[in-house]
Amino acid sequence: MKAPILYYVYDPMCSWCWGYRPTWLALKDKLKSVVNIQYLVGGLAEDSDKPMPDEMQSFLQQTWRKIFQQLGTQFNFDFWDHCQPRRSTYPACRAVLLAREYNLEQAMYLGIQQAYYLHAKNPSNIDTLVDIAAEIGLDRELFGQKITSNELNQQLVKEISRVRKMPTQGFPSLVLCVNEQLITIPVDYKHWQSSYEIIADHLAGV
Repeated sequence: MKAPILYYVYDPMCSWCWGYRPTWLALKDKLKSVVNIQYLVGGLAEDSDKPMPDEMQSFLQQTWRKIFQQLGTQFNFDFWDHCQPRRSTYPACRAVLLAREYNLEQAMYLGIQQAYYLHAKNPSNIDTLVDIAAEIGLDRELFGQKITSNELNQQLVKEISRVRKMPTQGFPSLVLCVNEQLITIPVDYKHWQSSYEIIADHLAGV
């Protein structure tokens, strides 16, 4: 019998994923000896060089405020004044996939979140991603070459296709795989215990 897997489905530039981070880390810590945890990127917004429309900027700023009010998550609103926002998260998704090859996916993920939400830097820009890669110990020049490769893009397309066939509920999503059956696990942004108990119940029936 295959060991159960918990898939954490995310986008590196998803603000709700940033808000969920402390709860997820607590849940992950409790589950590390119980299930195999695998990360999958879902791709929130395709490549685009167009400036983000004002309505979308306003909506996302409201979302940041909502997350801060509900969860206490910190955001640096200087981003909206100092950067040219684009509705494009695929570059950041490719960056975490590339870092995954060096077992640094989580370091890259956190680096992107901190750059975006705390340091008002734009992870839609390749130069921002290359800077983060260098900060976590990856070769700047090699990363800069690979981040735009067709091979990496195909890897992202394949992963997004896989995620879209899973019973996800946006980002972040938790999907438990038990005996090749995929089960949606509700995300509780404040209390890790809720998801833990549901997962434990499913595993108890194995």
